[in-house]
Amino acid sequence: MIKDIKYFGIDISHLVFDVTDSDGNYYQFKNNASGFKKYVKLLDIDSHCVMEATGYYHYQLAYFLLESGIKVSVENPLAVKRFIQMKLTKNKTDKSDSKLICEYAKQVELKLWKGNSKHQTECLQMTRLLSVYTKQSTMLKNKLHGEVVLGNPCKAVVQSLKRSLKHVQKEMKNLEDKLIVLVKEAHQDVLTRLKTIPGIGNKTAVMLVVLTDGFDRFKSGSELCSYAGLTPIIRQSGSSVKGRPRISKMGNQKLRNLLFMCSFNACKYNKACRDIYERLVAKGKSKKLALIAVCNKLLKQAFAIAKSGLIYEDTYRSTLVKN
Repeated sequence: MIKDIKYFGIDISHLVFDVTDSDGNYYQFKNNASGFKKYVKLLDIDSHCVMEATGYYHYQLAYFLLESGIKVSVENPLAVKRFIQMKLTKNKTDKSDSKLICEYAKQVELKLWKGNSKHQTECLQMTRLLSVYTKQSTMLKNKLHGEVVLGNPCKAVVQSLKRSLKHVQKEMKNLEDKLIVLVKEAHQDVLTRLKTIPGIGNKTAVMLVVLTDGFDRFKSGSELCSYAGLTPIIRQSGSSVKGRPRISKMGNQKLRNLLFMCSFNACKYNKACRDIYERLVAKGKSKKLALIAVCNKLLKQAFAIAKSGLIYEDTYRSTLVKN
């Protein structure tokens, strides 16, 4: 006899996490190691824990459960929010949310959360910090420019800004070097082949590998484009609502922004991308729409090269590119 799956809906906050199981029992634990150990005592091999992706707060518990051999699903918070709204509930508490997350788990098809390897986690942490440093660098450059434009800038202010900018740029260089070493350790072959695609340089190739986990989590180019939020959505209803097709933007924003910046060079040096761009512009489509199409093409080329084991050639047309 197969034992029924017992679902546990989890609502996590900074200090505690609230749990409601499929039998209606409610618990609350501290969001730390001691709380995790107490919670795991309630679980068995048939337990399935479901939580939202709430910033960083869910990671420690999710990894703890994964290492303990418990099934875990980390769901899109928007999907859970829409489910809760559909219930038309008047109360909004952590307890009620955990109960509704448990109900959500019973009614949808859940995907098991696998987490990231230690190597991938380190790469992502470096990528996030590089993003912060890049914003700081831009802010300091703008401030320095603003002080100079004012005329007769204060020497102490200018020197302080220059020192800060130099320090941030030094930290960026050190992180970039370490990130490249880490990526090469696990994905040297893929990294080398990606750089053969016209329009993709060394830094772009590194970021593509990091943001897609070496392309290992995707089965097709279309799935990868959907992950990047580059797939179109159509809004039509009856004869009155005929919205213009737009990209969904429901995906990895960093990957989408990275590809958009690459699309300009791809239009110049990548024959397949240039042909798509020129064809769409000739049909009267906007240049921005044509660049989005180039992003799709470039990402599918990268997927095909990563999966096929081949280097890029203008004459090569893999069936993987069409996915």
